[in-house]
Amino acid sequence: MSNDEALVEARRRLIEEIAVDARNTSRWTGRTAFSPAVMEAIGRVPRHDFVPAHERALAYINRPLAIGHGQTISQPYIVAVMTDLLDLRPTDRVLEIGTGCGYQAAILAELAAHVDTVEVVPALAAEATDRLAALGYTTISIHLGDGWKGWPDGAPYDAIIVTAAPPEVPATLVDQLGAGGRMVVPVGHVDATQTLVRCVKDARGAVTTTDMLPVAFVPMVHRH
Repeated sequence: MSNDEALVEARRRLIEEIAVDARNTSRWTGRTAFSPAVMEAIGRVPRHDFVPAHERALAYINRPLAIGHGQTISQPYIVAVMTDLLDLRPTDRVLEIGTGCGYQAAILAELAAHVDTVEVVPALAAEATDRLAALGYTTISIHLGDGWKGWPDGAPYDAIIVTAAPPEVPATLVDQLGAGGRMVVPVGHVDATQTLVRCVKDARGAVTTTDMLPVAFVPMVHRH
């Protein structure tokens, strides 16, 4: 089996594992399966291009991996469930907080019209910019900044995803959601149980918040 064939097979097995995880966590999420569009996006984006060279053999194992600077690329199942909970449409504009290596942004770009993504670590922002450009993504705008502030120049957004854990849902991000907007964010302290939270804003601006499932994320940090 060639290296390319091995990667295709590893990706196929990963998709099967994510489908099993979706069924096993449905008591929390209420979703026994993720949308075909989300699963196809996971299958299309080459995760091995987003991990450090020495981790490429582990790219399609269903677990997070270190990417340097104290950050990680999230477990593929977590990427899938968070993306699915956004209920993205092809015309949606999305804000991501925490670009990291750019993998989650690439998944979002497969499903939505435009992605603004904010990264606090300059080196990660620069690396993600080069990586996504090399892979041909033209609908992703990477911004260096403090994720707590969101990206008001692009608001309101149809969906917001946060890939690091604040101790509470940031009010600034809620403000940047448009009517009908959905936000998915892990909430809690790094040394305690964290919860993946889904927020939905209605046409009047009222927000409904639902706890989805226990998670573990690196903390969301302020830019200094």
